[in-house]
Amino acid sequence: MTNELESLRGIGPVTIDRLSMVGIDSVDKLEELGALGAYLLLKDAFPKWASLNALWGLQAALMDIDWRELPEELKDQLRVEVENSG
Repeated sequence: MTNELESLRGIGPVTIDRLSMVGIDSVDKLEELGALGAYLLLKDAFPKWASLNALWGLQAALMDIDWRELPEELKDQLRVEVENSG
């Protein structure tokens, strides 16, 4: 059975495995939590692995764009949200 997260642009097998380990096993669940919510779960479970690049990748996947295409303003906003979450 194929994991539907595989259909997301830029999401690889390691990220899919780690998302699954924190209870995110579908695109719907990822969309429900949003990139920030998913990132915070990953950061809590895998602190040495989950960098801001993971956050950019999740946001870009939800937007169906390459992570390098994320506008700097959006990256700045996400950075502030991460800082305010802890």
